[in-house]
Amino acid sequence: MAKKRPQTKGKSHVSNGEIPVVGAREPCPCGSGRRYKACHGRAAAHAVTELVQRPFEGLAGEGDWIALRELVPAATVRLTLKESLPDGVPSVTLATVLPMAWPALRRDDGSVLLGLQNDTSSGDLSRDLADTLQRALTAEPGTPVQARRAPAEGPRLQDLLDPAAAFEPVVHTGFEFWVPDSENASPEVAASLERANAAAIPTVKLSGVDGAYWCETPDKNHLRWVMPHPEERLLDALARLHAAGTSSLGEGTRLVGSFRAHGLTVPVWDLPTGVSAEDVEKPAAEFAERLATALDSEAPLTVEERRARGGLTNRQVTLS
Repeated sequence: MAKKRPQTKGKSHVSNGEIPVVGAREPCPCGSGRRYKACHGRAAAHAVTELVQRPFEGLAGEGDWIALRELVPAATVRLTLKESLPDGVPSVTLATVLPMAWPALRRDDGSVLLGLQNDTSSGDLSRDLADTLQRALTAEPGTPVQARRAPAEGPRLQDLLDPAAAFEPVVHTGFEFWVPDSENASPEVAASLERANAAAIPTVKLSGVDGAYWCETPDKNHLRWVMPHPEERLLDALARLHAAGTSSLGEGTRLVGSFRAHGLTVPVWDLPTGVSAEDVEKPAAEFAERLATALDSEAPLTVEERRARGGLTNRQVTLS
């Protein structure tokens, strides 16, 4: 699971290539000596307006946007804008997390990195990200973009990104994408990367189905699958499969419940430690076929199916 890193509003600059990582309990980068959550992190934690329940609705790969926001430690996606990029901006890349929890970074070569897992100051994550992206496009090369409250009338990601462009996440084993030449990084940068990498849970995106991510934890492995179907209909379909004994992904696996994230439902399976992402590719594809059939059913739930549904909804899985 991706660890949330809050925003920073303190002065943060790339200096001698040093890229520290700041967590909520660490010293605020503004230099006050207080923990971040008690300093510049406080405003971001409390300045929330009306919440947009599905901020990524209408974007290509909505499920993957949610997974990268909530589940995946290290990943990048090349973004395609509706309008041509400004001169001097060769590319725009979405990243799960950026150094110093920066909302965005304009690199020395002019390219833009946009951070996804930052807390935002309004209830519309899409509008906040769009505001950050627009400011990054005009920032000076080699500088981060700081957080701010997006204008209420400002554009959303849906206004800026090409809806026809593919959204293809690349999951990384670590955060080496932060620096162009990690192998020759300074000792300070190497230590920072090592620290961030050590906290990242190994995660793999399944290739055969959309929105499904395998992860490895010390006790067991999991598959978390962001599904686009209406919640009530999806829970009915999962209950039909569970009651029929066909909700697993193979021997030793178990559908344990679900959670909601940014308006979509995310079923979760426990997997034995030895079950890899490759091992669940075929079972997940077969499950998708069974689920499609169950979603099409209009029959009322049987007593056994209602019991199964109650069990699944009573086992809501949390992200913590």
